[in-house]
This record gives sequence, C-alpha cells and structure tokens, in this order.
Amino acid sequence: MIAAAPAVFGGARHHALAGPLISGERFAWQSPFEQSVEAILTRRGTPVVVLASGDPFLYGVGATLSRYVTADEMRTIPAPSAFSIAAARLGWPLQETACVSLHGRPLDLIRPLLHSGRRILALTSDEKGPQALAELLAADGFSGTRLTVLEALGGKQERIRSTIASAFNLTDIDPLNVCALEVAAGAGARILSYACGLDDALFDHDGQITKREIRAITLSALSPRHGEVLWDIGAGSGSIGIEWMLADPSLRAIAIEQAPARAARIARNAATLGVPQLALVEGTAPAALAGLPVPDAIFIGGGGSEAGVIDAAIAALKRGGRLVANAVTLEMEAVLLAEYAARGGFLTKIEIARVAPVGGMSGWRPAMPVTQWRWIKE
Repeated sequence: MIAAAPAVFGGARHHALAGPLISGERFAWQSPFEQSVEAILTRRGTPVVVLASGDPFLYGVGATLSRYVTADEMRTIPAPSAFSIAAARLGWPLQETACVSLHGRPLDLIRPLLHSGRRILALTSDEKGPQALAELLAADGFSGTRLTVLEALGGKQERIRSTIASAFNLTDIDPLNVCALEVAAGAGARILSYACGLDDALFDHDGQITKREIRAITLSALSPRHGEVLWDIGAGSGSIGIEWMLADPSLRAIAIEQAPARAARIARNAATLGVPQLALVEGTAPAALAGLPVPDAIFIGGGGSEAGVIDAAIAALKRGGRLVANAVTLEMEAVLLAEYAARGGFLTKIEIARVAPVGGMSGWRPAMPVTQWRWIKE
C-alpha cells in the first residue's frame, strides 16, 4: 500500500521509519495543520497514504480527516494508542482512568480533571510538557501528585520515570511522552466541583458576577444538553459560560462583554477554570450578536434592559431553545415582567440570605433579590 501510493503524508519520524517502502512523493505535516488537510483533500480520488502512530481516531489525524472524508473513502489500520500502551505498562484499567490529549492544546484542559485520588493519562506536545504540567500542579495545590513520564512507548528508547510534582527534576525527556498522574490534593487545592455553583472565590471578578447560589439555579434553568451552544450576554466575569462548558466537553459558549477589562478577566477565568476554548466577543449587544453561531440557549445577565437586546436574542434562538434572563434592577425587572406578560414562560423570584455579624452576635443579611424569567422558543 505504501509503496504504491503516489503521495505519502506524515511526520518526519514516520517518514524515517517507513523510508524504504516509500516510492511516491513525501509530504511533511505543515503548520498550521489545516494546510496539510487541504493538500490531502486536493488529491481526493487518487491513492494517498497518511502515516500516523497508534490509533489515528483517538485525538489523531484520522479523527481530523473524518470531518471531511467519509469512512468508505478510507482504509484505516490502527495500532494500540499511547493511552492503551501506558495503561498496560502501569496496570491501570482504562475505564477507571481519565485520558486527555494536551498535544497542541492548552495545559489548562487538565484542571477540571484534578480530583484527589484520580488517575489521569495526559498526552503532551513535547519534552517541555511534563515540566509545565508539574508546575501547574504545584501552583494549583496538587504538589504531592505522583507524575510518571512514559517516553517513546513501544520503541527501542522506551523509558518510564516517576517523581512528585513539587520535586520534578527529570531531564533529557523524549518529545514523545505520556504523563500519568496519581492526583493528590493538598490543603486549599483548586478542585473544580462536578456540581454547578462553584465557589465565587475561584473566579477573578470586580463584583460583576452571578453569585454561586443564583448561578446554580440559572444553569439548571438553562438546562445544558450535549453539543449545545450558549450565548452569555453581558458576561461580566464569565461565570455562567464557564460553568456551562464545565458541564460536558461537548458544550460551547460565547461570552459577549462590552467592557475591555472585564473581557480580559473572562479570558483569564476561562483558562484557570479549565475551559480556555471559551469564545469571547468584546462588544455591545445587540450589535455584537451579528454573525455569531446560532445558539441553543441564551443567558442575559447584563445589558438586557437596553433597547433591542431581548428581541435580538429571541430572534437568534433556535426553536426549542431556552432563554434565561436575570434582573436585579427595577428597570430590568420591568422589562422581564413585560416579556412575561407578552410571551409567557416562567417567572421566579430568588432571594438569598447569608449569616453576617450583628454586633457581637449573628443575623441574616439578605442579598439583592433576583427576578428570573425563563422562556422556551416554540
């Protein structure tokens, strides 16, 4: 198959390994990778060989090409993935192990997986990945995590070494490596709960944040479902969009925020809370909504009283989509009361009180009440 192909695509090491078999033209992967995908697609209808390691449909080139090429146009010959080989070397059941690819992707994606006692296999980009991963673990309170670096798995140079994140001192690491983590959380570790309504202290904010209890109720009302897109209009600190995305890896969110300082803060929060892929639009609704991907759900937490915002949101929403709007001001509450009277839906008053000092004793200090309107587009 390789010898008969007029074009062979792959990395430098793949070409080196298959060198004696290749008689056609060799093409190395380009950067950005999309250029190589285009080059492959231009040869559609002629034999093309793509060289890849392990299982090409586990975060690999096969998964990428499958978005453009149907299965009946491809013949795939898979081998054990790096995750499978690593699990075999360590004796870890894969069904009990979290697997994540950090190859060419932000290390921040590891953050939602960091729970004490959890086992994680992480594929890195290069020889610098393990050190960077150890530094992230130590900075987030997981210094005691055992980090095992499995290098060049399945090859002659295979090597397995282990250390503690806070004492990471491994050198001369092979660029092809997988890191195995046995997570140990120290006091004050940044553990991202599976439940919605994360502690407000996990977010950097200037007071413009949907507080945790209201956030939990709001996310329940938004009702995220597989593969859906959320618009978070007037995103503030980005807390709603971030927690929407934390609910499932298939979910996407777009934060729309007019204040530059808050937009920058949203980007930082998205990274430190493990969803760096959160999309950010800096601008004012409704103008900033033009051209965005069609939403399955919309949250309006700020700016909803401005003319045209709710109408634009409703017009953009898919049939069956959910719109949730929260009001703390009388002006915004009046808008929601009018929308409820005109369109129906569900109207809820949410009141939260927290214990606070009263002289030498304690008492209930009420937070500002929130009026929430939830509406489903028919």
